[in-house]
Amino acid sequence: MISTRSARFGVRALALVGVALSLPACATITRGSSQEFTVESTPPGARVSTSNGFQCDATPCTFRMPRKDAFRATVSLDGYVTQDHEISSGISGGGAAGMAGNVIFGGVIGAVVDGTSGAMNDLTPNPLVVLLRTPAEERAWQADAAERARAAAAAAAPASGGRP
Repeated sequence: MISTRSARFGVRALALVGVALSLPACATITRGSSQEFTVESTPPGARVSTSNGFQCDATPCTFRMPRKDAFRATVSLDGYVTQDHEISSGISGGGAAGMAGNVIFGGVIGAVVDGTSGAMNDLTPNPLVVLLRTPAEERAWQADAAERARAAAAAAAPASGGRP
C-alpha cells in the first residue's frame, strides 16, 4: 500500500518532470532563433549592409541573422543605383509545427519561449535576389513602370459611355 507521503512525493516528481519537459521550446530546439540569410546580386560584387548592423563587402554573401526582427537591406555597387529592400519576419510552416508540438505536449512555457525568441519565424524574401541597374536603366525602368500603372488605371476605370 502506498503511503500519503509517497503519493505526494510521486505527484511532485511527476509535476517536476512535466515542467522540465515543457521548458524546452519545440521550435527553439529544432529550428533555433537565427537562420542563414543570403543576398545575391546581378552583377555580383555589391556591398550589403543591414539596418541591424550586418554587412558584407561582396555579393553573393550569407549572414547568420536573428529570425525575430524585420530589417532593411541596402545593396550598392559603384556605377549602379543603390537599392533598399525590406526583409520581413513572419511565422513559417516549420515554426507553426513547433508551436503545435508545444500545444500537443502541454508546453505553455515552450510556446512563450518560441514566440519571444523568434524561433517560429522565417525571414522573407530569402534569398534576396537583386538586379542592380545603372542610372540610365533605372530611369527607363521607372518610366516603363509609370506607363504600366497608367494603363492599368485606365483599364480599371469604369466606362462612362457618355453618362456623367
